[in-house]
Amino acid sequence: RSGGDGADIYKGKICSLKARALLIDMEEGVVNEILQGPLRDVFDSKQLITDVSGSGNNWAVGHKLYGYQYRESIVEKLRKTAEHCDCLQCFFIIHSMGGGTGSGLGTFVLNLLEDEFPEVYRFVTSVYPSGEDDVVTSPYNSVLAMKELNEHADCVLPIENESLFDIVNKIHQMVNSGKLGSTVKQNSLVTSSAGSAKTVQEKPFDAMNNIVANLLLNLTSSARFEGSLNMDLNEISMNLVPFPRLHYLVSSLTPLYTLADVNVPSRRLDQMFSDAFSRGHQLIQADPKHSLYLACALLVRGNVQVSDLRRNIERLKPSLHFVSWNQEGWKTGLCSVPPVGHSHSLLALANNTCVKPTFIEIKDKFMKLYKKKAHLHHYLHIDGMEQSCFSEAISSLSDLIEEYNELDATKGGPRIDPSRLKIAV
Repeated sequence: RSGGDGADIYKGKICSLKARALLIDMEEGVVNEILQGPLRDVFDSKQLITDVSGSGNNWAVGHKLYGYQYRESIVEKLRKTAEHCDCLQCFFIIHSMGGGTGSGLGTFVLNLLEDEFPEVYRFVTSVYPSGEDDVVTSPYNSVLAMKELNEHADCVLPIENESLFDIVNKIHQMVNSGKLGSTVKQNSLVTSSAGSAKTVQEKPFDAMNNIVANLLLNLTSSARFEGSLNMDLNEISMNLVPFPRLHYLVSSLTPLYTLADVNVPSRRLDQMFSDAFSRGHQLIQADPKHSLYLACALLVRGNVQVSDLRRNIERLKPSLHFVSWNQEGWKTGLCSVPPVGHSHSLLALANNTCVKPTFIEIKDKFMKLYKKKAHLHHYLHIDGMEQSCFSEAISSLSDLIEEYNELDATKGGPRIDPSRLKIAV
């Protein structure tokens, strides 16, 4: 960026380069914050949709009320953004599940994309609420949103706030333990504006968002850089989703502090592969190693050879439980440009039954409220929202959990090779 000046860059500042993004929030504060922040020049100020009052943590307000109110405007801006693409691979939706706008309007946009661009894949990054969530109605919002994700998304990357918080704390511990070379740069995202490392009590949202941003950077690196084995985003959906509804992919990153915020000695390549399958590197509270794999993708960045990939896959294979009919279910991608400040990085995406406990927890929280009919009237007074929406949503989630249970039941059974077709001679 600080290099020569061209049409896009003038005096080190980005001028005409704009993110192909549509920012939507029914409470304008967050979008305004972005427009006043250091990235304000990257976003096109015409590609914003905001309201004033917010959705009041109510899925029905976001989906049924604001969805229909802003439908034309959203479609028009989506089309405008899509027209700028030379080769439209897929849409990314980034939203939260607990609030009203994220869950309600987020899934409304997902449905719109399916209507308007049925051939284009829809990848969704959903941030699930944490155990200490302060939104009373978040179980309702999450389950109502889950039904939409089950039916209309091609791939969902679930992320939990608790995991992100644990990861950020882990980085602080590494920094504070004074390991060789572990220093935090003064103006980095893991420090507060004062320059000192944040205390645990304060939620370090910037650093948590930073991890999600790195997930998306690694996922899209093959679209931006050269690589000997670049992976098209659509290949992820084709190779990792054997059953249409079981499209929830558990992601793990290593290293976790990719923006050169922390000068910690880099991990060796083999250590990174082991990290990617360990519990502490998952972006949800799950342990894929002890659950059943349907398929797994490894996206590696940096100067790594295919032989390194194969060697590590062979090394890890015996300790991982793969479903009997897909023992070779590995998809690999190699991008030759590593993230800033690192020699290489690895993103693992696993279609694994370990997402089930997250869904069971949401279901249990939902049932606690729903049995008492608590707060239902806030939803039912919105036009088009009926009690059947709740019963359909919870049965959709129960069906999903049951599908994972059926797969889990096959774990550890004898490996049966499918019988060959017999040809009469």
